[in-house]
Amino acid sequence: MNIYGYIRVSDVSQNLDRQQIAMDELKIPKGNIFTDKQSGKNTARPGLQRLFSTVAHGDTVIVESVSRFARNTRDLLDLIDRLTRKGVEFVSLKERIDTTTPTGKFMLTVFGAVAELERGYILQRQAEGIAAAKRRGVHLGRPIKKPPENFGELVQAWENKQIPLSKVLEQCGGMCAATFYRRLSEYRSKRRRRR
Repeated sequence: MNIYGYIRVSDVSQNLDRQQIAMDELKIPKGNIFTDKQSGKNTARPGLQRLFSTVAHGDTVIVESVSRFARNTRDLLDLIDRLTRKGVEFVSLKERIDTTTPTGKFMLTVFGAVAELERGYILQRQAEGIAAAKRRGVHLGRPIKKPPENFGELVQAWENKQIPLSKVLEQCGGMCAATFYRRLSEYRSKRRRRR
C-alpha cells in the first residue's frame, strides 16, 4: 500500500514548486511522484502513463488539484474509473475529494451527474446548430466532389466499355468509386427528368 503523487504543469516554462511543496508536506517520497510538463488535453502523458503502470491494488494517488490531473469532468471520471478498477484510491487536496471516504465518493457521483448534464447540453447545442445550418442551406461534412464538365462523355465511354472505370475515376480528379456511383446516379436521374 503505497502513496503516489502526480504533478503537472502545462508547459516546460512553468514551475512545479507549488505542487511539489504539497507533496513534500505529505512526505511522499520523491520516487513516488510522477510529473508531466505538457497540456492536459489528453491522457497520453508520459508521467501519467508511468503512474498508471506503477500503481497497484491498495495504493493511493494524490494530486494538488483536479485541474492538474484531468482537463475536464469527463476525463477526471474516466481516470478515476481506471484507478478504481485497479483498486487504487484517489485524493485531490484542493477540492477535498477523497475516494476513501463516503463524502469523497458522493462528490464523484455529483461530478458524474454534472458531466452527464454537460454532455447532454453539448449534444443538444450540436443538434440545434446542425439543424440551423441545414435550414440556411449550409452543406455539412466533406466538400461535395463535383464531376467534371465532360462527365456525360466519360460515362458514355465507360458504359460502351471504351475506357475502364479506373480511367474514368482518374479523369474525374481521383474520385473514389463510391462517389462516382453517387454522381452517376444523380446524372442518370437528371437525364431521365429531361426526357
